[in-house]
Amino acid sequence: MNDALPISLPDSRRGLQAWRRAGAAALLALALGPALAQRPVPEQALPESETLRRIVETGTISLGHRESSVPFSYYDSHKRVVGYSHELMLRVVDSLKAELKLPALTIRLVPVTTQNRIPLVRSGTVDLECASTTHTADRARLVSFSTTFFIAGTRLLVRRGSPIRDFSDLDGRTVVVTAGTTSERLLRTHAERRGLHMRFVTARDHEEAFLALESGRAEAFMMDDALLFGARARAVRPDDWEVVGTPMSQEAYACMMRRGDTDFKAAVDRALVRLLQSGEAMRTYQRWFQSPIPPKGLNLNWPPSPAMLQLQRRPNDQPLG
Repeated sequence: MNDALPISLPDSRRGLQAWRRAGAAALLALALGPALAQRPVPEQALPESETLRRIVETGTISLGHRESSVPFSYYDSHKRVVGYSHELMLRVVDSLKAELKLPALTIRLVPVTTQNRIPLVRSGTVDLECASTTHTADRARLVSFSTTFFIAGTRLLVRRGSPIRDFSDLDGRTVVVTAGTTSERLLRTHAERRGLHMRFVTARDHEEAFLALESGRAEAFMMDDALLFGARARAVRPDDWEVVGTPMSQEAYACMMRRGDTDFKAAVDRALVRLLQSGEAMRTYQRWFQSPIPPKGLNLNWPPSPAMLQLQRRPNDQPLG
């Protein structure tokens, strides 16, 4: 005798139909699987910012850095990019990764110079440049600037014992400047207005400018004081050099981005403001300005200025002067 429970004919038909529907659905899923996997992320799921959208779609962010702007952004003895500004930029990238939910974000490092940094940002080759670029009203017509992260003053680097003690002593002497910097523009304007007859040597970058000074082709090197202390720290004999002069101007350093991308600027600013107000930016400052730094382990021994301390308390994105 068959002990199996009897199944009515209608129930058997319903079961067969359900089985057939399930099988058809499975076959359809297998057929469409590759196509579904290749479908782009819906537009509404991507950020509105053009820069952030490209970062999400490519999984890559391009960062501009300098090669010899000690202690902001430069190569160490192992050809690694290091420095105060570069470290802050990496912290900004960490913040962007968290906001965009991109735990694996590839960082592409792009070396820039004073001459090509703005064109590379404007073209989109560089998404973000945080080094030693001064925020000026003229430059802000071409690119956007973030919250300020450093304030410097323009002074002179000379050989110890030099008769040059201030800008008025440059009359009849040779001074080296880095091409495309605000220091070059300021000094040329100063010389014209004061009727000073000085000879200019124009260098490609800060390292080349110091070499002109060191070799005797120039008697003074004008640049932002922080960079002059950095150049001095890299010298073979740092004690042979000294920074002199009353600052001609104050310079606000900020990160550069493409103009008009307000959402990307807002994301960068949020990160920088947190770094400044939390004290992390000051701890980073102490590592690069008040501790031994590569490549020679020299200490700049430069405490933060009153302007820097004020910036920590009240961050802003305004140019100086």
